Amino acid sequence: MIKNYFKIAFRDLSRNKAFSFINIFGLAVGLATCLLIMLYIFDESSYDKHHKDGDRVFRIISKNAKGEGWAAGPGPLAEGLKNELPDVEQSTRLLTFPDIATLLLKYEHGAESKQFFETNGYYVDSTFFKIFTYDFIYGNAATALNEPNSTVISKELAGKFFGSENPVGKSILITTPFGEFNYTVKGVFSSEKNKSHIPANFLLTMRNTDMWNWVQNQTRWTTNNIFFTYVKLKEGANPQAFEKKLNPFFDKHAGADMKAAGFSKTLFIQPVKDIYLHSDIENELSANGNINYLYILGSIGAFILMIACINFMNLSTARSQKRAKEVGVRKVMGAEKSSLIRQFLGESFIMCMLSLVLAIMLSWLLLPVFNNLTQKNMQPFEHPVLLLWVTCLTLITGLLAGLYPAFYLSSFKPISVLKGKILNSFSATAIRKGLVVFQFTISVCLILGAIVIWQQLNLFKNQQLGFTKEQKIVLPMQKSYKNSETNYTPLKNELLQNPAVKSVTVGSTYPGIPDLNDMLFYAEGKAASDLVDIHLAAIENDYIKTLGMTVVSGRSFSKEFTGDSAGIILNETAIKQLGYDPNSAIGKKIQYDFAGNHGLFQITGVVKNFNFESLHTDIKPCGFTTGAFANKYGYVIASVNTNNYPQLIKDVEKSWNKLNAGTPFLYSFIDQDFQRNYEKERRTSNIIVYFTIIAILIACLGLFGLAAFSAEQRTKEIGIRKVLGASVTDVTALLSKDFIKLIIVAIIIASPIAWYCMDKWLQNFAYRITISWWMFAAAGSLAVIVALMTVSFQAIKAAIANPVKSLRTE
Repeated sequence: MIKNYFKIAFRDLSRNKAFSFINIFGLAVGLATCLLIMLYIFDESSYDKHHKDGDRVFRIISKNAKGEGWAAGPGPLAEGLKNELPDVEQSTRLLTFPDIATLLLKYEHGAESKQFFETNGYYVDSTFFKIFTYDFIYGNAATALNEPNSTVISKELAGKFFGSENPVGKSILITTPFGEFNYTVKGVFSSEKNKSHIPANFLLTMRNTDMWNWVQNQTRWTTNNIFFTYVKLKEGANPQAFEKKLNPFFDKHAGADMKAAGFSKTLFIQPVKDIYLHSDIENELSANGNINYLYILGSIGAFILMIACINFMNLSTARSQKRAKEVGVRKVMGAEKSSLIRQFLGESFIMCMLSLVLAIMLSWLLLPVFNNLTQKNMQPFEHPVLLLWVTCLTLITGLLAGLYPAFYLSSFKPISVLKGKILNSFSATAIRKGLVVFQFTISVCLILGAIVIWQQLNLFKNQQLGFTKEQKIVLPMQKSYKNSETNYTPLKNELLQNPAVKSVTVGSTYPGIPDLNDMLFYAEGKAASDLVDIHLAAIENDYIKTLGMTVVSGRSFSKEFTGDSAGIILNETAIKQLGYDPNSAIGKKIQYDFAGNHGLFQITGVVKNFNFESLHTDIKPCGFTTGAFANKYGYVIASVNTNNYPQLIKDVEKSWNKLNAGTPFLYSFIDQDFQRNYEKERRTSNIIVYFTIIAILIACLGLFGLAAFSAEQRTKEIGIRKVLGASVTDVTALLSKDFIKLIIVAIIIASPIAWYCMDKWLQNFAYRITISWWMFAAAGSLAVIVALMTVSFQAIKAAIANPVKSLRTE
């Protein structure tokens, strides 16, 4: 019996090649899409899941009175938690800031010499590996960071410097802003399988000759909140009870200073396994994932699979008339309803398994493209459980997709069927139409979503930022400990000899990268509690002009004014929060009184508001000084005017090498640095666009099949109409209008749903577009055009057919 079922199934597939191809290919594309999306979701969800006792590991974060979060804390926090709170088994710290985000590493062995700029290096306590689990290839994690000036490096970094040999015991010279220091390699780890929110390339012990003295002096609880603090709770400790103890503990140590300074802060815990997908606060170690994007992608995958299943159901029920007589004959010959259901379900499962095989092949072939799109390095069988999931999904799909056709076909009455009275049924037609509406409702939602995301990214690209970001090349001098006026002045003079370079300046930071230097100020005549947190940058006199910022009152710094060392230039937001008017603020003073230090600055100028950070956040109070709080010789910025960028880079590199022999040339452009803040949105946008195209493709495959079936069913009607004088246009319109009506209904249903979803997504940005009517019109028009092109192909084919062939048997 089973063998007979297989014979019938394969005969039916071969007899209806077009319908079979549409079903199998459409379902295969849907399954392949789901497989790729699930692989991405598995990969994104795997961060920090590998740590031993990971359920007991937490990061300590803080929030201010406005609810703004900060990922790091003060220096003594980690040790204080371990010593005073009995719930804590172990604590550790991680330290990084922009000046050490990229370091120069050198290895010399005899005549051999290698040097590279490396990112993602962190200073950590020796207890780091007692909390976090790393897969060590060489060395011992338990003791790797116990000795001063020890380092642990990644497998990739070890390969660059040492090839395939064991590097433990070898020395690397690391150039920091504080000098050149030798570190001994004590271990090599691999992060290929175990992903973390800490994207470490190398780890340096905090007990060293370059930072340790400074670290030991960080004993205040209210300053230098740049230490990422992690704790491992004792087994059986209650995380919620521990969190309740944090603020009384913190208030004991920092309460008086915070009260005197006029601000407050609350501590919280974050499970380390939740940081990557669920944390979105300031000063994160790297760009995290977003759980909402996974929900979106998971929904898209589910919808695409549903569209594929709908195609299967629609085409199966539509073809039921062809098999109606087969069912009638089988029932007359004694076939029971249950055996017919098993047969048709079996055919559904066969088709689904063929689709699964094709889907696995497609996903294998498309994975390199998908990896490039997502900037990942996922492997086909990296998560073996995924194959089990997709197989179960396929079986469920086969059941759901074949259930209705099986019951529908097996319910025919043999007498009616054999008399030819059951040609179609209202219920089957209504269901098919409903499913087409559902398919295109999803498609229109995806199209509108892609349009909104594209427009938002276009805003990021074209938004006026308050300064000129184009044609600004940046040379990071802070990568070398020689970042001083002695090195900067000759480089500036050398660069200005190039006719393509208009001006050159220098500053401790620049728009597009994090600025961690800030100070609490209050206006002259106000109480010390009326504080404004102002982010500070130390700059040279021509910084404002070179970056194209607009001075709305006062002036920029100038070497002609010796008193500018006590001056400050503020943006409009800072002026407003301090309580001044931009037009009358010049000459007024602002003060700071913190940690025993008191000082004041005189307002020299006011600049128009500008976006120092990405457009995710509002403009913050910013100020410029000539070097009171930071070394201004961090980044050389050159304003250029050329279209020949390859030649410009060669000339600038030549100038750099002439004055910085032995230090590799490194550069970036401000506009590109700014756009990197939106990489996550850009990648998500690209993924959604591609999957939207796939969803439309699958929906159109189904529509194509239904149009072909409809034309086939109405062959004789079309022949009679043509004999009576109907034109090709009339026949095409006749066959197309019913489908277009369904698409219009789908547009009406999809519009409010898509508007609600995209409006919620846009709330994530401080600067956002307004969803306009034309976006709905564009999405709807595109859906209608695509559907019309799909249906018209079959309609025109039927319309131009010779009516004699269809009517000769009448």
